[in-house]
Amino acid sequence: MDTLNVIYEDNHLLVVYKPPGVLSQADGSSKPDIVNQAKQYLKEKYNKPGNVFCGLVHRLDQPVGGVMVLAKTSKAAARLSQQFSKNKVTRIYHCVVENQPPLGWYEDYLSKNKRTNTSYVSKDGKLAQLEVLSVKMKQNWGLV
Repeated sequence: MDTLNVIYEDNHLLVVYKPPGVLSQADGSSKPDIVNQAKQYLKEKYNKPGNVFCGLVHRLDQPVGGVMVLAKTSKAAARLSQQFSKNKVTRIYHCVVENQPPLGWYEDYLSKNKRTNTSYVSKDGKLAQLEVLSVKMKQNWGLV
């Protein structure tokens, strides 16, 4: 298992980088996931016997790489989960694209198919909002 890339740590939080292709949490396969890597890291760093708590308060899709915030205590997990559910946290994604996409705000309602673990547009779904901004364009490639 790869070494966990820890960006920040205190008594309540563990902030790590999740590489593209790695699961956020175990899915029943033998694929590596960030939560179990973080638990192993905490167990080894602090010489903890038995199970180690590591609360997942948000996920990144498997193909996406980026920063994840994990909770080291149940109290921190509850507070962080509340902040995510009340939209107090802003997520920023960067993407390399071919040609300039239409810029601006996008908004729709998404539901999840639990069987296939995919999302789809649905009038009964949860509001999803996205703002696409151009960071830099060079020839026919861009960073949005």
